[in-house]
Amino acid sequence: MTIALPEQFKTRMARFLQEDYPAFIESYKLPISGALRLNSLKIGVVDFLTLSPFTLKAIPWVSNGFYYSKDDHPGKHPYHDAGVYYMQEASAMAVGVLAQPKPGERVLDLCAAPGGKSTHLASQMAGQGLLVANEINGKRAKILSENVERMGIKNAVVMNETPEKLAEHFPAFFDRIVVDAPCSGEGMFKKEPQAIEQWSLANIDLCARRQKEILTEAVKLLKPGGTLIYSTCTFAPEENEGTISWLLQTYDYLKLIRPVEIAEFDHGHPEWVDGPAELKNAYRLWSHHLLGEGHFIAVLKDTRETGSENSSVHQRDKRDKNSKSKHLSRKSKQSQELATAVDYFEAFKTQILSDSSTIAHSGSFVDEAIDDSQSHFILFGDNLYLLPNDLSLDGLKVIRPGLHLGTLKKKRFEPAHALALSLQPSQVREKVMITSDVIIEKYLHGEVLQESDLLAEGIEDLSDGWQLVCYHNFPLGWGKYANNQLKNHYPKGLRWL
Repeated sequence: MTIALPEQFKTRMARFLQEDYPAFIESYKLPISGALRLNSLKIGVVDFLTLSPFTLKAIPWVSNGFYYSKDDHPGKHPYHDAGVYYMQEASAMAVGVLAQPKPGERVLDLCAAPGGKSTHLASQMAGQGLLVANEINGKRAKILSENVERMGIKNAVVMNETPEKLAEHFPAFFDRIVVDAPCSGEGMFKKEPQAIEQWSLANIDLCARRQKEILTEAVKLLKPGGTLIYSTCTFAPEENEGTISWLLQTYDYLKLIRPVEIAEFDHGHPEWVDGPAELKNAYRLWSHHLLGEGHFIAVLKDTRETGSENSSVHQRDKRDKNSKSKHLSRKSKQSQELATAVDYFEAFKTQILSDSSTIAHSGSFVDEAIDDSQSHFILFGDNLYLLPNDLSLDGLKVIRPGLHLGTLKKKRFEPAHALALSLQPSQVREKVMITSDVIIEKYLHGEVLQESDLLAEGIEDLSDGWQLVCYHNFPLGWGKYANNQLKNHYPKGLRWL
């Protein structure tokens, strides 16, 4: 692999790296290493390794991350469509590792598309708490939403907002915020050649200014005592140590910490920006020191005492709670349309998902996701969603307001693809379990599954109506059984060509 790097870039890197520079340049001759991260919401490492069709090698800093061989094509496997894993560059996985979100927290991914970091955060939150995944670019926000859906995430809201609007709406609201900031992309030169064409010192300065603007709003969104994670995929000190140095000077209650030591990760370089020694606590990932691309990560702790928010924050929380009680709760006055949609969903749930005796038990789908004490039903047009309890969405551009349960169509309920991917087969009574690659590919192509297909899988005596279609115990979507065949309801936009 030969890459024509900008001469000015090479001069800068030679000055920064000195004796390490030759090894750095040599790393550009190495091929890009494909990697994937298992979705712990669906499967554990040991179980996946027993059924994986790929040749895998563990990524040292990610317990559920693996390199795959150049002969493997995991993006063209049914497991990918089922959200069993997310294909992500190995160094980029470090952000989720260092962010360390906890179940029950309010977490914001401020610059979230295409979704690698959001889905990593969600897997660690284990379906508990609130994840807001935001992307300012409308087209990229839709891709983000699709990835959140594919990974079966129940507790995420996807937004298409500016940081300024979010800061106005959610002051001091989040326990943990990830800012994977737009940058000059030096660390991705091998993977994204267009970044080379766009590279210039002027662009580095522009990116640094934009990063400070984004961080100014991010700090407003952070709770006292919270954690802010800043990352880029560039080597430029102006966008890394320089931006963090500015942040520490501007907000003296933020402290740069180094929560864990990882052998493959280097330290920050305060001498490159004439900054404080504290900058050594940042993480730098170099392509000549590990099998991955370039990355910079800084973890900052808000040292203000918890509860030191001003009164306007408490008033905001109070207004939000009143708004939610008034507009969203099933137990309050609500529109007839919402009541009807919920009734149709309840009927579907009783018929398809589980017996009533199971639903009430801990660990059931209802307790984990459809719990009125934790969430609220909301109707967007004819679409029924389960909205996490912790926020009001009034006045915001929302792409996905929680878990999409289904659509009301001509006085009937049609379950959503997102609902299928969020379920476990054990939570569903009516299901079709398929192990044949040939038959599951027919389904993914959008074909009707005939009686002969079902009999080949040993499937008999299906009930008429909705069936969850699964491949090796992983839900893929819905089918509707009638007249000895399973009509395909796999979304047209996702079907294999």
